[in-house]
Amino acid sequence: MNKLQRGLLTLCLITSTMAVPTPKPVSYQTVNQGVQLFSTNFVKTIAKEKEGNLICSPLSANVALSMAATGSEGETKKQFKNVLKLPEMEAQTLESYQHLINNLNDVENVTLKLANKIFIASNFLIKPEYKNSLQTYFYSDIQSVDFKQNQQAANTINDWSKEKTNNRIDNIVKAADLDPSTALVLANAVYFKGKWAKEFDPKNTKDRPFHVDTNTVKQVPTMYRKGYYKFVELPEHNVKCIEIPYANTQVNMVIILPNEIDGLAALTNNLDVITEVCNTRLSEAYEREVKLYLPKFKIESELNLKDILSDKMGLSEPFSNSANFHGISDVPLKISKVVQKAFIEVNEEGSEAAAVTGGIVIPLSLDWRPPEAINIRVDHPFWMIIKYYEHTRDSSRPLNLLSSSSLSSKDHYVPIFTIKIQV
Repeated sequence: MNKLQRGLLTLCLITSTMAVPTPKPVSYQTVNQGVQLFSTNFVKTIAKEKEGNLICSPLSANVALSMAATGSEGETKKQFKNVLKLPEMEAQTLESYQHLINNLNDVENVTLKLANKIFIASNFLIKPEYKNSLQTYFYSDIQSVDFKQNQQAANTINDWSKEKTNNRIDNIVKAADLDPSTALVLANAVYFKGKWAKEFDPKNTKDRPFHVDTNTVKQVPTMYRKGYYKFVELPEHNVKCIEIPYANTQVNMVIILPNEIDGLAALTNNLDVITEVCNTRLSEAYEREVKLYLPKFKIESELNLKDILSDKMGLSEPFSNSANFHGISDVPLKISKVVQKAFIEVNEEGSEAAAVTGGIVIPLSLDWRPPEAINIRVDHPFWMIIKYYEHTRDSSRPLNLLSSSSLSSKDHYVPIFTIKIQV
């Protein structure tokens, strides 16, 4: 197995035929902001439903749902707009998705790819306007399949998933998920593989204690590195945050660690607020010397999202017999299944990249001494987020080991993967 930091996932929306129609297509704008707002609600909701380790991609869920929303109308449109946190202005919204997908697929020094595809029943007609929107703005291919041959159709979809995720995700759908009433499957895949900007030396990796809870301790392989990282403490929320950059510093991992061993529940309950405060503070922070202890881990999750989206997040209409996807087809449709599978591995590998080189800061006082290195032991349950920043950097200001960050608190970020490590 290739040992780089990897995260990937696919999400499918499976629709089946039924009876009902009505009026107008959904519209959006400011996709980055919408993804952020949707992300925190999505992750909080899932975390309350799923105990133990978790990896999910709010970005993948957002893109897949938005492809469906583009063809919705009426009350169904209103619910998509509400849940995805996007205002009405369809042309600008679709262009924003196009811009976002282009940017993510063009990130250098890491592998980050989004792929979309529609699998349509061979006897089913999609409206040309909808087909054009998906091909133009979501870069979605369209392939006809015979859902009556459910095993063959499942193989076709799963082969696409394997190809787009470097063979890491295969059985995204099962033959039993498909039948002659299936009209189309909207699939979105996100694949990520990135080297750290500064690697962890494998010689420093040892079994170290990880406190599963106040009564349980496990020995887990834990990496160690002494280096400069952006780090902030949030005493008002009883957590600390550290940012670990990849070879392209527009992509990084942020770890949010409770101060207390049993502090994960309180963190999860306020994850939306804490994530926002953490990102703002880190964007304004100075890099400090840190002794970082971080567990190696490999986890995967399979999430059936229909009940979560419908019952917990207020997206009930698209799954009901009153669903209105008249923008997709004159044949009445509803979503019957939403599945997300994800995998991530974190280990020592990384590369020293030009993106994190810096100049020299001359101290203002001859009595100045560098502060002592901070010890950060990620040795109990925590959250981590892999994010993409879209920003304009001030090239006249060097990114220095002791300078403030080149990222502004106004910069947009997109949460790609969110991970909870509990055991």
